Amino acid sequence: MADQHNGDHHHDQSHEGHGHAGHAHSRDASEQRLRAALALLFAFTLVEAVGGFWANSIALLAEAAHMLADSASLLLAIIAIRVGRRPANAERTYGNRRYQTLAAYMNGLTLLALTLWVMVEAVLRLHSPPEVNGKLMLGVATIGGIANLAAFAVLSGASSLNERGARAHVLSDILGSGAAMAAACVILFFGWLSADPLLSIAVSVLILRSGWQLTRDARHVLLEGTPPGFNVAQVEAELRGVPGVCGIHHVHAWSLTGETPIVTLHAQLVDGADRQTTLAAILERLYERVGVEHATVQIEEGTCAAPVAAISCHQASAKTVLRSEGHD
Repeated sequence: MADQHNGDHHHDQSHEGHGHAGHAHSRDASEQRLRAALALLFAFTLVEAVGGFWANSIALLAEAAHMLADSASLLLAIIAIRVGRRPANAERTYGNRRYQTLAAYMNGLTLLALTLWVMVEAVLRLHSPPEVNGKLMLGVATIGGIANLAAFAVLSGASSLNERGARAHVLSDILGSGAAMAAACVILFFGWLSADPLLSIAVSVLILRSGWQLTRDARHVLLEGTPPGFNVAQVEAELRGVPGVCGIHHVHAWSLTGETPIVTLHAQLVDGADRQTTLAAILERLYERVGVEHATVQIEEGTCAAPVAAISCHQASAKTVLRSEGHD
């Protein structure tokens, strides 16, 4: 904690510990899940590609392309976790964990691009559907579906944006495998070749939604948006109930990976309140009620100690509340 004097006002800043052991364990578990999923997907990508080529199926070829992109995205996610382990330094005082969010954003964009490509290719095939080997298509799609289900099960404990991005890719593969299996059955029993591109388009529409949501969530984190579920007005009300506090304002909240929020705020104390005791109570309530592990609190006695030319603390706080209630 730093204690500074500026005129008649005092500022206290305190940083709550990160819980490094817990974060390290979480990153290790995350990397293990991603590596297991990568091994499963990469092993069956070649099977899908060769099978799609011989069966002449756009659904299988699209699935192979998705699986290849997913393998690359999983590898990118693993690299992001390893880079994120690098310690903080003078250039990156929060460390490198934000690489995980950047990887999730890139994965979302890749998913959107691949899905659009599949839709375009499927529309072109609707005009003149080629012959498709239904039996080979069904067998390959079934094997790929089993591999995708296993990879999705491995990632079922995912919580970070990084793993959510990987899971969104795998979910798209499951849908793709299901569409390929359904198309193969229609071709085998009814001989309707248009089922192959039509089902590819139907699944692509569903995948677009998850890809867009992932990209939007990652963008929100990269733009320092308020973490999901964090209500600035509610936090201010909670902290005003701390003994010794008469006002809370200038609350800002963001996160590095879309999980644990990081908070800065100004706290005005009543006359005679013990600064250290009140500060400890504020940090404790932030941790217990909101789950904030890292907070910077500026203690103020009297009016807000903001530069005269700057926007007032209370105006900034009001804008933050509006963002928390209306961000996309």
